[in-house]
Amino acid sequence: MPRAKSPRALRPGVQIVGYETGAPDGVAALLLADDGEIDRQPLDPGDRLALTLDERHCAGAIDRSGETSRHVRCDAPRAPYCPQHTDRWPCARCRGDCDLPLETCHEEHAVYLAAFAPATFKVGVTRSWRLDTRLREQGADRAAHIRTVENGRIARQVEADIAGAVGDRVRVPTKIEGLHRAVDADAWSALLADYDPLATYTFEYGLELTERPVVERMATGTIRGTKGRVLVLDRNDSTYAVDMRELVGHEVRREPSSRQLQSSLGAFE
Repeated sequence: MPRAKSPRALRPGVQIVGYETGAPDGVAALLLADDGEIDRQPLDPGDRLALTLDERHCAGAIDRSGETSRHVRCDAPRAPYCPQHTDRWPCARCRGDCDLPLETCHEEHAVYLAAFAPATFKVGVTRSWRLDTRLREQGADRAAHIRTVENGRIARQVEADIAGAVGDRVRVPTKIEGLHRAVDADAWSALLADYDPLATYTFEYGLELTERPVVERMATGTIRGTKGRVLVLDRNDSTYAVDMRELVGHEVRREPSSRQLQSSLGAFE
């Protein structure tokens, strides 16, 4: 007698296929795909998130060519994206030696410095009109707009010159390490002393943390808030930090997870 097909073989499950940071003034969300349809799961502070993570595979692609976005499923084992569905942004490692390949390259750009608590700094560039959005997408605590240039090529050249001294990348684990900390004001001021900022920014995310959250990959708990792509959840008297990119590709069940987790030190006080 032939073996019965598994439920997943009969009908693919719900899958996390993306996320939105909510920057600059919206609500962050997870994007869930169910039989081609996209459902936006808001991450409002104070709300309860109840998803159990199952197997993980390629998140496929979201087709936005029609009136309604549709999800194109992919069962390749590599996550969050297989080579076929991995976008290769031509500007990712550009140092200003390009021929302005994208239409957006011709727009006015801003060069900025960003601070992540307590004392991690980076230089970056973005189109001028996206400056506030870009800084919030990254979860910056403070920032300074230091140059405005006529196109992306010049911006990348300026960025490359500054990156040797400041750096141009900050990893998510480093950002999580400082979630409960404030920016070292003296170190930030010392950095800005070498530049002449056009404007400075201070960002608040409302997390109100007194200790570093436990790093976990999960999607169950009371939402404390988000900071860039980091989701902060409270669960069983502990607080957890989740890199939302690490959720992308997981199939999920719409029910609370019962998995036992590492507790924060504060849970034992």
